[in-house]
Amino acid sequence: MNEIPRSLFQRWWHSFEEDAGGVAVYRSEGYDFPLARGRDGLEFLTDGAFIDYLVGAGDAPESMHGRWRLLESRRLAITFPGTDHPGRELEVLSCDEHLLKTRPTSQ
Repeated sequence: MNEIPRSLFQRWWHSFEEDAGGVAVYRSEGYDFPLARGRDGLEFLTDGAFIDYLVGAGDAPESMHGRWRLLESRRLAITFPGTDHPGRELEVLSCDEHLLKTRPTSQ
């Protein structure tokens, strides 16, 4: 992956049941998830905006707006300027229109 795949630019929900070996698995909007007490999610926009969806009160998602940027071919930096929400770096292992796999990288 030398450039960002177009399929990354959508809303993703964490399929934590599928996580393994330090790899986080996300599924696209509309996936038929098993019941859970809320799900974290994320969304990448083409203009560099990023939305972190966190499980909030009543298990409903709350959004935290930030920015993403490409560090190198597969590594992204995510920041939340003007907030105390922690930023992070992640490596995109694979991405198609239905499935996203990521792994955190050291900063």
